[in-house]
Amino acid sequence: MNLRLDGLGAGGAGESLSLAFSGGRMPHAVLLEGEPGSGTSRLAAALAEAAVCLSDGGKPCGRCAGCVKALAGSHPDILTLDGGKNPRAFPVDAIRKIRADAYIRPNEAPRKVFVLLGVQNMSEVSQNALLKILEEPPDNVLFVLTAVSAAALLPTVRSRVQRFPVAGGSLPEDWAQAERLARAVTDSGGAALLFGTAGLVGDREKFRGILKQLLLLFRDALALRSGGTACLSGRDETARALGGGLTRRSLVRMMEETERALHALERNANTALLATAYCAGLRSAAGR
Repeated sequence: MNLRLDGLGAGGAGESLSLAFSGGRMPHAVLLEGEPGSGTSRLAAALAEAAVCLSDGGKPCGRCAGCVKALAGSHPDILTLDGGKNPRAFPVDAIRKIRADAYIRPNEAPRKVFVLLGVQNMSEVSQNALLKILEEPPDNVLFVLTAVSAAALLPTVRSRVQRFPVAGGSLPEDWAQAERLARAVTDSGGAALLFGTAGLVGDREKFRGILKQLLLLFRDALALRSGGTACLSGRDETARALGGGLTRRSLVRMMEETERALHALERNANTALLATAYCAGLRSAAGR
């Protein structure tokens, strides 16, 4: 599986997960460990989306039926319990139900995904109930756990999950520029978009980072346009504005234009020509 989990403001955990999962070596349970605001929840949601993605290429693609449902929070093969928002989200009966559901075949996706956020609030009784399924899980199940610290879990549970520390407590500063560019796509004139990308021409790495963030923004906008509520970027207002002013087809085309620009950048394309072509592609996708 080729996972694309970078650009989420979660330090190097996205890259580490991609490396761990390459060659089909997907662990059955992962623990994303980080302080509140470090991006563990966004990374968990992106990982769940990737697990149900139906694309043959990079996952998550953000466009297939699996991704659209995952982003909308309506995928039948993803179950999320949030112990960070509700410390009582993990009663032992709920864990026992998960244990039983894990042995039922997925409805649509290649696997079922159980996302358990804030498991530092899970009682020892519930942890022991979870341990039974972690010890002998079915092949088509993925557990994604998040916790402030792995020390809050029983040693037996810790031994059954693969830990990925998520560093950092804030989104990159470049998000402000990415948001300005995203909003400029729908402006009546194209000057704001062209001027906004001009500063990226001399900094290839910054250009790459902005493109990845724009891809995430367009994906979030598509999710909201499709009736979802989850924003992996955390930039709800911008994604909502894009989703409200553009069609689903336009947003899909913008994602495609952004992916093409990223591939061209990797092939060492001329950044000045690439920025001009990218702006024109986004304007065309928006019907401007």
